[in-house]
Amino acid sequence: MNLYLKFVQQIEAQVKSAREVPLGGIVPAVQRAAADAPKVLLFSPHPDDECITGLLPLRLMREAGMKIINVPVTFGSNVERQPGRAAELRNACGFLGWEVFQRPEGFKSLEKTDVVEILKSVQPEIIFVPHVKDWNSRHISTHFLVMEALAEMGKEFSCTVVETEYWQALENPNLMIEADTVTVADLVAALSFHVKEVERNPYHLSLPAWMQDNVRRGGELVGGQGAAVPDFTFSTLYRLRYWKDGACREVLERGHFVSLNDNLKELLKWK
Repeated sequence: MNLYLKFVQQIEAQVKSAREVPLGGIVPAVQRAAADAPKVLLFSPHPDDECITGLLPLRLMREAGMKIINVPVTFGSNVERQPGRAAELRNACGFLGWEVFQRPEGFKSLEKTDVVEILKSVQPEIIFVPHVKDWNSRHISTHFLVMEALAEMGKEFSCTVVETEYWQALENPNLMIEADTVTVADLVAALSFHVKEVERNPYHLSLPAWMQDNVRRGGELVGGQGAAVPDFTFSTLYRLRYWKDGACREVLERGHFVSLNDNLKELLKWK
């Protein structure tokens, strides 16, 4: 008898059972950052990307007291769905305790001048942006959009730049961030607020499996070939650099495994 059969059957059964859980509508039980807290900007190509790659931002809010502000670069290409996607985004971010950057221009895609103005007005400590090879054309264009805007900011501006992955894996991540079951469940729940998207494709239910596979990949991608994989169950991979004097600079001499017990404030002290 294959002793792993029950293990796999339970996974299948749990996924099927979770399909019956109502989407969205979950009462948030979250903390919120202080009004004057250091700010983090998430440049999200579409509504839902903020939840998929949101582990480190969520830990930064909960453990380091930082204010998380999601910046929707687009509301998708389906014009009829844009108001609905904007409402879903507000609900998802509200569940997580994050803000959504208010865009008076409505649903048009952001341009470089828009991003420059956002950076100037918010003065973020950290920004999140998809990496340059993240396959999806909007993810790639968002990367270039933000990096070109950073180049317009002048040498006096500096911030931490964290690149995210989803459609295509980072070739050289330098952070593997651990998540516990409560945090993963919160990200799945937040993603479920994007109701019409996950009705079409219930990818919120595959988020835990993706985060499990990140541990497999990240053990050696972050730690080096042959490195011992840390005893994480869930993680997300990122690439952290620092924007200073008009360019992105390497600041981590080696990859870091950031466990639930590690102090994120200490991680940021290299600045």
